[in-house]
Amino acid sequence: MIRVLVVDDSALMRKVISDILSSAPDIEVAGTAKDGVEAIEKVARLKPDVITLDIEMPEMDGLEALEFIMKDCPTPTVMISALTQEGAEATFRALELGAVDFVAKPSGSISLDMKDLADEVIRKVRAAHLSRRVKRRSGVRKPLQSAPSGFRIITIGSSTGGTEALKEIVPQFPKNSPPILITQHMPPGFTEAFAEHLDRISAIKVKEAEEGDRIMKGLALLAPGDYHMTVGGDRRVHLEHTEKINSVRPAADPMMMSAAVVYRRAVIGVVLTGMGRDGARGIVEIKKRGGKAIAQSEDTCVVYGMPKEAVATGCVDEVVPLPDIPSKIMEWC
Repeated sequence: MIRVLVVDDSALMRKVISDILSSAPDIEVAGTAKDGVEAIEKVARLKPDVITLDIEMPEMDGLEALEFIMKDCPTPTVMISALTQEGAEATFRALELGAVDFVAKPSGSISLDMKDLADEVIRKVRAAHLSRRVKRRSGVRKPLQSAPSGFRIITIGSSTGGTEALKEIVPQFPKNSPPILITQHMPPGFTEAFAEHLDRISAIKVKEAEEGDRIMKGLALLAPGDYHMTVGGDRRVHLEHTEKINSVRPAADPMMMSAAVVYRRAVIGVVLTGMGRDGARGIVEIKKRGGKAIAQSEDTCVVYGMPKEAVATGCVDEVVPLPDIPSKIMEWC
């Protein structure tokens, strides 16, 4: 059983989240806490397997509590975040501090419709339980030397642990990098803020994709939350609010598969840390069309799920530690 500590200043939200978790046969609620101070005490006493942690709380907020917990009693943590610009910034800070993932409250601090996200909450708690702490290199990485002149297009899929992984590798791509398409499993309202953050720390231009954006050198396009990003024959990206694929939207598979159809052997597919098997079908399609494929090494993944499934297809050319992925890609360009 996965034992979970539920932390939220709202008694109603503690009950809603507890009921969601208790509905899963492999999860039990070990306890609840109403603020960061109580959370720290109960983490030490109850030693839960996973924590769900609200960000906005009195006495001590979720960020302060998380910093204490990761220092004194590291425990896989899923943040419960408000769906606002301020909530997005706080969430990214929590991921920097060591949180595994987050769930966005759909309608403010007291979200009675949280039950609509029950599958996501349960899935992310399970992923957190399987996660490992990965030490990242501090500071922003310097970009590699200019890219060779041959044309390539890079497609990257990531999920749990992916925001920190992307922050490590995207700044390494040179200003004239081949075009990059990124699908990170993330809800609407967060992808724009994340793209802006990547843009600030990178040599290349990074933006949240918009319908009809041109695919061009020196530009990375991030799939917006709740939309699959695909590549059209017009060599532009297109956004589709169609059915979820692999239980997520956006998904990496339609991005990779459509890129392979259009660009064929010019495509490089990269599958980073994450739970599930998104990206595996995309890698198969890329290899079928003559492209190249990379999977992140297990020892550098927060969750070795998506890369493991990609490797299992037999279509991955190289398994590479996260910090070395950009240089490997540049070797192929």
